[in-house]
Amino acid sequence: MIFQALLALRDDSAADLLRNVLADYQVESEHCPDASVAGQKLQDKHFDALVVDLEDQSIVASDILQKLRESTASKNCVTISLISDSSNVCRAFGMGANFVLYKPLTSEAARASLRATVALLKRERRRNFRVPVQLPVTLSWKDVPEVEGIMLDLCEDGMDVLSAQPLQRGQSIQVDFPLPDLSQVSAVGEVAWANTNGQAGVEFVNFPEGQKQTLQQWLLANAPEGPPPDPEPLSNCKLSDLSLNACYVETESPFPVHTEIDLSLRVAEMEVHTDGLVRVMHPGHGMAVEFMSDAGQHRQKIEQFISVLSRHPGSMPQLSITPTSIHLHGLQTPALAQEDGADSLLELVRSDKPLPEDEFLAELRKQRNNSAEAASV
Repeated sequence: MIFQALLALRDDSAADLLRNVLADYQVESEHCPDASVAGQKLQDKHFDALVVDLEDQSIVASDILQKLRESTASKNCVTISLISDSSNVCRAFGMGANFVLYKPLTSEAARASLRATVALLKRERRRNFRVPVQLPVTLSWKDVPEVEGIMLDLCEDGMDVLSAQPLQRGQSIQVDFPLPDLSQVSAVGEVAWANTNGQAGVEFVNFPEGQKQTLQQWLLANAPEGPPPDPEPLSNCKLSDLSLNACYVETESPFPVHTEIDLSLRVAEMEVHTDGLVRVMHPGHGMAVEFMSDAGQHRQKIEQFISVLSRHPGSMPQLSITPTSIHLHGLQTPALAQEDGADSLLELVRSDKPLPEDEFLAELRKQRNNSAEAASV
């Protein structure tokens, strides 16, 4: 399984270093120091990852990223930005970067960050494992009761469709279609990309669990070849903070904001699995995760885990984290309603105005110290 990366860099030494590291992860890379040529390549060819130097004025990163947003060939491309000043992290994420690498580059730092990148690419390749199929689709949205379309391909989280009326990116629609030999399938989707001829990519955002399992089984049975394997979980992680609804994980390989993860926590005789959504990401340092599992059962398990952890002072929980999906176009899975009660870690993680990394970590330490003082009283 080979991935393709475009290195839109003028720095030959940085490109050579990244090419060598990416090759170890089975990622083929193409170096393109010309911004206009790089933008055209993104339009004409599929790339899984794009590396661009945000601070190189001769490259004009904003133009390349704009071309990426307009591309259909590389619409699910993961973006990695190079910066030298940590104060540019927010700007990089605001421009659409998913990962950040600090200059000057080192093989060790690049390898750590790209480990998470490749794990995410593997999961996205599996999640977007598509079966070519032509089926009639009925689309409907606000003030438009019914529009006919033809499905072009199908995966567990979405489909490509040719609609009788052009769709618009970000549009919420209802989709209904029959699966051969099975009942009608209905789901709510959001248009991830679209062009003027009516072709569009639809990501399912509200899919009944029973129907989703039926779809997964149908895809496996009708795929011309098997899906790629799941990525290896990240295990080089440390749990530094934990509440009933959130946690902070220290790792050199954090996943981007909007990444859904499967997180396994283990200490002594107890192990807990939970679904999480990355809310805050600090490049090369860690990530803040909000738990997304069923509120009642989940809280009880986390309470038990915290209790076991408190009975084993000095024990370090074992962590294993695997990405399950990422919303590259900014679509966030709605958080589950949490039970009443203060959770300072959750409030910090959910802040409407994200703090700079140093302020966020300082607030974490403050909460940690306050918890320790309260526990000793």
